[in-house]
Amino acid sequence: MSKARLAVDIGGTFTDLVLELPDRTFSTKLLTTPDAPERAVLEGTRQILAQANCPPGDVGLVVHGTTLATNALIERKGAKTALITTAGFRDSVEMAWEHRFEQYDIHMERPDPLVPRNLRLGVPERVAADGEVLLPLDEAALRGMAADLRAQKIEAVAVCFLHSFTNEVHERRAGAILAEELPGVSISLSCEVAPEIREYERTSTTIANAYVLPLMGRYLGQLQSGLKDAGVAAPLLLMMSSGGITTVETAMRFPVRLVESGPAGGAILALGVAAENSIQRAVAFDMGGTTAKLTLLDDLELQRSRQFEVARAYRFIQGSGLPVRIPVIELVEIGAGGGSIARLDALGRIQVGPDSSGSVPGPACYGRGGTEPTVTDADTMLGRLDPARFAGGSILLYPEKSAAALASINANPQIAAAGVAEIVDETMASAARVHAVENGKDTAERTLIAFGGAAPLHAARLARKLGMKTVVVPVGAGVGSAHGFLRAPIGYEVVRTRHMRLEALDVALLNSLFTAMRAEAEAVVRLGAPQEALVESRVAFMRYRGQGHEIAVPLPLRAFTAADSVDLRARFDAAYAALFGRTIPRLEVEALTWTLSLATDRPLPQPSAPPMAMPCAAPVAHRTLFDPATGTSDQAAIYERPALKPGMSFPGPALVVEDETTTVVPGGFTAHINALSQIILEDRA
Repeated sequence: MSKARLAVDIGGTFTDLVLELPDRTFSTKLLTTPDAPERAVLEGTRQILAQANCPPGDVGLVVHGTTLATNALIERKGAKTALITTAGFRDSVEMAWEHRFEQYDIHMERPDPLVPRNLRLGVPERVAADGEVLLPLDEAALRGMAADLRAQKIEAVAVCFLHSFTNEVHERRAGAILAEELPGVSISLSCEVAPEIREYERTSTTIANAYVLPLMGRYLGQLQSGLKDAGVAAPLLLMMSSGGITTVETAMRFPVRLVESGPAGGAILALGVAAENSIQRAVAFDMGGTTAKLTLLDDLELQRSRQFEVARAYRFIQGSGLPVRIPVIELVEIGAGGGSIARLDALGRIQVGPDSSGSVPGPACYGRGGTEPTVTDADTMLGRLDPARFAGGSILLYPEKSAAALASINANPQIAAAGVAEIVDETMASAARVHAVENGKDTAERTLIAFGGAAPLHAARLARKLGMKTVVVPVGAGVGSAHGFLRAPIGYEVVRTRHMRLEALDVALLNSLFTAMRAEAEAVVRLGAPQEALVESRVAFMRYRGQGHEIAVPLPLRAFTAADSVDLRARFDAAYAALFGRTIPRLEVEALTWTLSLATDRPLPQPSAPPMAMPCAAPVAHRTLFDPATGTSDQAAIYERPALKPGMSFPGPALVVEDETTTVVPGGFTAHINALSQIILEDRA
């Protein structure tokens, strides 16, 4: 018999689990245990295995995504970390980009570095931009610094020397010395974590990796041992921000690559759903208990980036966070989840988020001590949630507690709830519009793919605000990211900075570089996929000489020859024209950074034929549903999702209930069930 596969997604509020058997799939949702995240994972594993009557030994693979690294960076709850850098450059991490990201705010606050100035130490050494050693590493000075750090009980050290991406000899030697002098202390080298140009970003990424490394190492070790004690001896793989999965050993070395791992799983799910429905232009909408995430899809391709900002001091403002140079699926994240707290600002306007009630104490309606109004309280008061069916019945909701909490916003709790729902929907719509415009796109005429526990509750209203006519709610939407983990390839990306002018392309160096990068990537991927066929992709980051930023240019998968300088120029011209609508003649082109990605082959699913129309199942009940868009209440038909078969359809207002979420079908929408049992909402207005 084929082995079962288990996916686990830890969010800020809920921990989601999906167990995939050869003939069926089970899922469950538990409140996250922030003091010990592995506790909810292990309890959920026991529950879902019992539900499926599946022995622990039958689990052949565990795929895990977690927000633990992200939350540690945001909440500043990582290790006590020091930075060792080139003498004279310890303040570059605080100088950052030397610009004002909010030009007219005289009270602008920059995010504080993760390492305070007294723990940022400069050691005499110097490597030139071309890799030449100008000043040897002062090993005696480094050992003296290590003694000081030992006295201060440092838990982690980041090492980032100038130009180590061209010559790593000093960083490697410093790492060896620190390992001797500081046994038990975690050490991160920039030549391993982010071996590419741009000092500030490289230093910031290395510090972030060091800052979360002890925490993630302990957590993953405890999770592994806990799973083994429970009888699950399967390999543990971790979801990365790039949309690929990797081994636990790699995740323990480079935990910074796990930042945004949960949303990446959701994006992978949305990509598959788009392929199944022949959708070329879509917005993936993932709304959980703590945050909402939006991702653009075009021509069955996800937008990707090599940089991401964590812990922004200003919502939506680029440059106000801590940059990490990692491969990431590009998305916008908003503090607008089911647990997001609502309040009145100084002018009496409703404000929602970005802070969240989380799993402890949770929204007021949970009855666990929360007293502040949240989006979930608003959804409860609007009639969208069944108090006895929330999270599969594992959490009873108390509408009277929601009403009491919402009274702080308006004496009429239903009016307050409508206001909260409208504000959170408009916040998400605004973020989506800005994200689309920043990428030279729009949101109109796209399809919204909604998943996450709260997304199907808000998807139809969000679609109308964004000019979309169609919404797709996939099967298992409430635990969508966990489903995405099971579709993700095992993969890894390697990056190197080697400056080359296309007119003087060093073919021998380029070929040896890609040979080494392929070997490094394959060594990682083969740990999780010893026999599977692998797919390779290469990208160069190029620019016109004199420009400050590069664009991504796809490269051919073959050995390079001298004639390729012309081919690479043509590829750059095509990519530049696609982005900016023109090229600049007679300017020289240079490449700075080269990347190689290697992954197991995961072909996208094929579209399904539309099902034959059939009579719809009868609603199991009716409930009063308040529509914030119209300000009126209607009797909404309630359908059990398992009873809805392909080919059925029904008009709104209606509610489709299942264990992990509820889909709201407002008046003016029609719901259809497609051949894959996905809910397709069509706006008739």
